[in-house]
Amino acid sequence: MAAFSDPEAAARYADGQRRFVPGFEALHRMAGILLGEHAPPDARVLVLGAGGGLELRSLAEAHPGWSFVGVDPAREMLRQAERALGALMDRVTLIEGYIADAPPGPFDAATCLLTLHFLAAADREQTVRDIHRRLRPGAPFVAAHGSFPQGDGKRSRWLARYEAYALGSGVDREQAIRARAAVEANLPALDPETDAAILSQSGFRDVELFFAAFTWRGWVGRA
Repeated sequence: MAAFSDPEAAARYADGQRRFVPGFEALHRMAGILLGEHAPPDARVLVLGAGGGLELRSLAEAHPGWSFVGVDPAREMLRQAERALGALMDRVTLIEGYIADAPPGPFDAATCLLTLHFLAAADREQTVRDIHRRLRPGAPFVAAHGSFPQGDGKRSRWLARYEAYALGSGVDREQAIRARAAVEANLPALDPETDAAILSQSGFRDVELFFAAFTWRGWVGRA
């Protein structure tokens, strides 16, 4: 939270994500396509982890009839979202907080991108259950976050690839090394099989993997 509460860090967020997440913009476009398969033209969409506003902007531009509730605990990231959205803010309500602070719905769709990897398994499952509880039956949900093999030395091997991708994307070597060390020490990432099981156990059906890029995975399911 400390990093996301720093105004300078919030301003650099978009550039950093592009350098660390392969296919960052494509992930947003794919999320819009997947939600659009089942969400109505006037859908009300819940976006958990909305700080920065990039996901919201992509969805709002692709679906002009949709309205959004974006939730994020970092005030500076929400301020950055307001700047990124500009005139699109007339279709967006931003809430500082966590999933418990979101309206009860029902929503027609939901996303949670690059967020759930910050939560331990039990908290992650509770958050996904709380998202499910706010969705209409059959509503689509897209989740994507850090998710990669964890056992028998695999975690270190995949994080070396995470670092190498950042270096290849122009990240300063010392910054890339620090980022890898921080992830290795602090991020409670799970393996993809466990992440997919959490979605199913939390009530989502037809869970499908749609995105895999080094240490990142994305799924779509329906409430």
